[in-house]
Amino acid sequence: MTLAQAVAAEFLPTAGLSRLIPGFRARPGQTEMALAVAQTLQDGGVLVVEAGTGVGKTLAYLVPALLSGEKVLFSTATKALQDQLFLRDIPLALAALGLPVRLALLKGRSSYLCAQRLSHARQETQALTALDLRLLARIEDWSLATRVGDMAEVAELDEQSIVLPLVTSTRENCLGAGCPQITNCHTAQARQHALGADLVVVNHHLFFADLGVRASGVAELLPSVRTVVFDEAHQLNDIGIHFFSQQWSTGQVLALAHDLAAQSLGLARGLVDWMGLHADLVHAAQALRTLWGGDALPGTRTWVGDIPADVEPARWQSGAGRCLQALHAAASALDAVCALDPLFVALAGRCDALDQALCGFLKPTPSGQVRWVEWGANLRLSQSPLTIAEPLRDLVQPGAVSDGSTKSWVFTSATLGTDAQLGWFVDTCGLEGARVLRVASPFDYPAQSAVYVPSDFPKPQDSQHSARVADLAAHGAGVLNGRTMVLTTTLRAMRAIADALRDNFAASGQRIKVLVQGQAPKRALLDQFAQAAVCTGASGLETRGCVLVATASFWEGIDLSGDALELLVIDKLPFAPPDDPLVQARAKAHVEAGENAFKRLHLPQAAIALKQGAGRLIRSEADRGILVVCDVRLAQMGYGKKLMEALPPMRRLRDEDQWHQALEALRKA
Repeated sequence: MTLAQAVAAEFLPTAGLSRLIPGFRARPGQTEMALAVAQTLQDGGVLVVEAGTGVGKTLAYLVPALLSGEKVLFSTATKALQDQLFLRDIPLALAALGLPVRLALLKGRSSYLCAQRLSHARQETQALTALDLRLLARIEDWSLATRVGDMAEVAELDEQSIVLPLVTSTRENCLGAGCPQITNCHTAQARQHALGADLVVVNHHLFFADLGVRASGVAELLPSVRTVVFDEAHQLNDIGIHFFSQQWSTGQVLALAHDLAAQSLGLARGLVDWMGLHADLVHAAQALRTLWGGDALPGTRTWVGDIPADVEPARWQSGAGRCLQALHAAASALDAVCALDPLFVALAGRCDALDQALCGFLKPTPSGQVRWVEWGANLRLSQSPLTIAEPLRDLVQPGAVSDGSTKSWVFTSATLGTDAQLGWFVDTCGLEGARVLRVASPFDYPAQSAVYVPSDFPKPQDSQHSARVADLAAHGAGVLNGRTMVLTTTLRAMRAIADALRDNFAASGQRIKVLVQGQAPKRALLDQFAQAAVCTGASGLETRGCVLVATASFWEGIDLSGDALELLVIDKLPFAPPDDPLVQARAKAHVEAGENAFKRLHLPQAAIALKQGAGRLIRSEADRGILVVCDVRLAQMGYGKKLMEALPPMRRLRDEDQWHQALEALRKA
């Protein structure tokens, strides 16, 4: 029996998937995708699959990968999706297939408790609040019982917590093999476990970090893995660019200076003028930052030729030279005491890395790269490729593994392009020649959903736009007793709409709670939003549901099926910021190639982002809802038709009367 035949058998109504996985139903699109993945695993090569919402793409790639018997690397876009795949999806599939497989989860070192840094964390408590100190105590208690040291096990810990970097390590501050706690290193243990596993779940950040710097065990895993599956592959280009980029910041210099000053009370006190080195680094970093004005508002500038814009060449060379001199002095002092402790070796390595990075920025910009400088509290220098096409093309070139077979690469997501060949994704990732498959969603969008574009709305740049978005969302939420999410394109709009919603509900006496991204961990916000329902409390007052206002990461990866979410409001079309240096450089490259940058770059990116946001609304066959896009350009501009085509085939609400009727129908349902 071939792999394709074995896969087809598992998707039959009488197979284990149907019997053991709750809610499983065989879908033609899912089976089509699974057979395509099976063929790719059998023959080798590259497969790119866009699988619409509801296809069930996770099982469609898991089943053939598990049945192949190969060692497989799965990579997801985020740690949350990584945990879902490892803790829920793969165990379910393995149980249904009855396969004994060794499974491993591998994250970056900053996701694991560092025993060495935890032992010193109490020395860094000056900036911690009482709440932070309680959290640190909770982590200390947890550290005594945890087996894997994954910081995600500490439910109270938010990813933005100031405590997190105190108890985890980075590539810069990790002491490596010389660490006194190496035998208790959770990161090393996770890597070792992954080397012996049949299935390894990583995330895109870790995949590219290891590919770029060869700093962890994944670099050892890749040569022995015949199959790699990328889920949520639409994020690959942005994540990959981050790791193929080079950065240098005064914040890194100040962090180094802080760590050097701490040595004045440590093992080598009195052997080196630690405070003098600290002062030199701080003054050099501050002087470089003030080249753009000490009180200047945060901003970004591209580089003109070999130097940043808006700065005199002589001052730039002088400021950078002063930083290099301070780094050289620190490196020389550390070399003299490196034999005393591995900590000094790590500090010396940080000096060298900062030195080399800054020297690189003093050389001409390499071809095919773009540079820019950002300033705010710190100054950051960045250099980036325009796409990951070249390194990824080299990676997936046909080549044999140890047994002479050819590697298989599968890239999948719900949104990968706007054309039949998925050019937006394929071209930027260097996957020309890959097999391309598009599998439509099984949902009945015209029956389940509607889209409304208000015609009498202010233009997006109008100062009243956010207030009008809030009015519309407040009206919809009032009819539906909450069950409303507002997605914004900027933090400023998010805050303005949230404030206006609170005022609106307070003035009308409606007991609807407004949740805002950032006020609690993402998972906690989603749980609270999903659990909100109309009820009568002990006071006899009716308590209504919630409106969630969010931006950025909430545009994708949010799964709120059922009636928790019935109204999705998007404030503006998600065009990339025109002043983004990377966007500007990509647009310039298209123009130089004789292409229309708006049609080739800006429009497809906006369509992909809009499709991602709209995909939050309908998550199952039973869902019902309305999508409102509060941007008149979608109806009035010529390119609006292209953007509407990127959306699922929802029925169109033509005017305000139809909008109110659709709301009322949802309320009655």
